Amino acid sequence: MQSPITIRLGRRARARIAENGVRAADIAIVPAAAGGPKGLILHQLDCWLFGDFLPQAPRPRQFVGASIGAWRMAAATFADPVAAQRRLVREYVGQRYPDRPDAAHVSRTCRALLDAVLDGQDAQLLRHARHSLTVLAVRGIGALAQPGKWRDRRGFLLAAAGNAVGRARLAASLERAVFHAGPDGASWLRSRFDAFHSHFVPLAQDNLRDALLASGSIPLVLDAVTDIAGAPPGRYWDGGLVDYHLHLPYQREPDLVLYPHFADHIVPGWLDKAMPWRRARSGDSALDNMILVSPSPAFVASLPNGKLPDRRDFPHYGQDHAARMRDWRCAIAESERMAAAFARWAEQPDLRQAGDL
Repeated sequence: MQSPITIRLGRRARARIAENGVRAADIAIVPAAAGGPKGLILHQLDCWLFGDFLPQAPRPRQFVGASIGAWRMAAATFADPVAAQRRLVREYVGQRYPDRPDAAHVSRTCRALLDAVLDGQDAQLLRHARHSLTVLAVRGIGALAQPGKWRDRRGFLLAAAGNAVGRARLAASLERAVFHAGPDGASWLRSRFDAFHSHFVPLAQDNLRDALLASGSIPLVLDAVTDIAGAPPGRYWDGGLVDYHLHLPYQREPDLVLYPHFADHIVPGWLDKAMPWRRARSGDSALDNMILVSPSPAFVASLPNGKLPDRRDFPHYGQDHAARMRDWRCAIAESERMAAAFARWAEQPDLRQAGDL
């Protein structure tokens, strides 16, 4: 029977596991990609990771995400991370939209979703003694600094055109916004590592919801989140525009990165999806200490419609909300096989079953 997971290892991670096995005490960073409903397929793995595996060895850890990844990492920072992950999945699957909803409607729905997930327990995220939460968003500059639907369309067309020439050119349109909480203060990201200017903003009661909403605010689908407390004035959108799969400087951390991901590769920005040459290449030093676990092709083929849940399902199912929810819940239930398979491998890692990053 084919495995439901694919495991890929960086060089340093492979050597560490060969010597010590997979130990919770060695995991320092957990990243979480943008990707909308695709992130749902990691639910059971998240519950195992944050509810069972990592609590075996409490230590300082970095949880970093963009868009739905930021929402998953926020849930992971609760005192009861499994209950928070369950709330997130329940609310996310339960979204209902009319035909052709406007951006304001989608933004209101997502803000209500986040309110339900946070459940009035914001302080747990902001004051965790060991876990540091980092929420990634982007701030518009240049043509994207001024509001207006047609200005936004023009601004994002210019941004996409620049990115097509070179990823560094996207930095003329977007800046990275790093919202952080916990004892570390996102120190590992503060030394510049790419073309994008970064703003570092402490998370607090008055900006947590805005930061989480901004991190998932897809341009032209949701409204920009404006003038977030503590952040530079401006308009903020989905962090996946710059950090889609979170190609970050993980090599700065001496311990390991455990990355539950819906893909077996890493794409730097959302606009790079159609450019396979932009993917992180084998031997990339940033991935040297990474364990990447993702659904296998055979597992994906076994899901409803032979694919992961994704944002196209909203127009595909239209007003048949019950059918979409049924198929998404089926995929989420199947993800238990992924969690069980990785737990077995972590207990007795067979390095022959793991590819290289």
